[in-house]
Amino acid sequence: MHDVPKELLRVVDLNAYYGESHVLHGIDFNVGEGELVTLLGRNGSGRTSTLKSIIGLIPRRTGSIMINGHEAIDLPPYKIAPLGIGYCPEERGIFPGLTTEENLLLPPVLHSGGMNLDEIYAMFPNLKERRAAQGTRLSGGEQQMLALARILRTGARLLLLDEITEGLAPVIVEAMGRVISMLKERGYTIVLVEQNFHFAKGLADRHYVLEHGRIVKMIMNNELEANLDELHELLGV
Repeated sequence: MHDVPKELLRVVDLNAYYGESHVLHGIDFNVGEGELVTLLGRNGSGRTSTLKSIIGLIPRRTGSIMINGHEAIDLPPYKIAPLGIGYCPEERGIFPGLTTEENLLLPPVLHSGGMNLDEIYAMFPNLKERRAAQGTRLSGGEQQMLALARILRTGARLLLLDEITEGLAPVIVEAMGRVISMLKERGYTIVLVEQNFHFAKGLADRHYVLEHGRIVKMIMNNELEANLDELHELLGV
């Protein structure tokens, strides 16, 4: 009998609101330590809103968000990050006036066990070569690598990654896939919002499919083949 991984994230009956707009309707899912799960769905299905709610960037939310055994539903983002969670937003958030290395060193180290610069540069050789370049001078792929690398210094073990392959050349998407695999091997727990299903399916343990702010299906990776037709219909691919 194999050990059940310790639960790092449990979301129960999560509802979220932008002003009067009710965007999430009772989201329920959980992620065990060392797992990689994807949130799949069409644009507007609520995937990014789910990540933003977990990290506290949508302040008006109800339900329960347990991170590493701590209830986070009423906490602001600056109190959620020290629970060991890192967020890589779709818009990347690179500071254009700072160099690559200054961007890397900007976030505080919140937990022991974060990667040091040498480890980060070993994982992202492009960033080492470009460490003195201004943020604005980096390619889209380099900016995406920097956005991901930046949270690895903080000591976060639970990573929320939003559309990290969006708009990237196939060779960079492949490189990102290798990095995600390495992080998983190192025991990181990852929630991946991804439009590129072919990228996601090679990495994930489980897939949650969202539609209109609700989770409509959960599929284990080894059950994908049997569910492909329904999945394609839900995702419109």
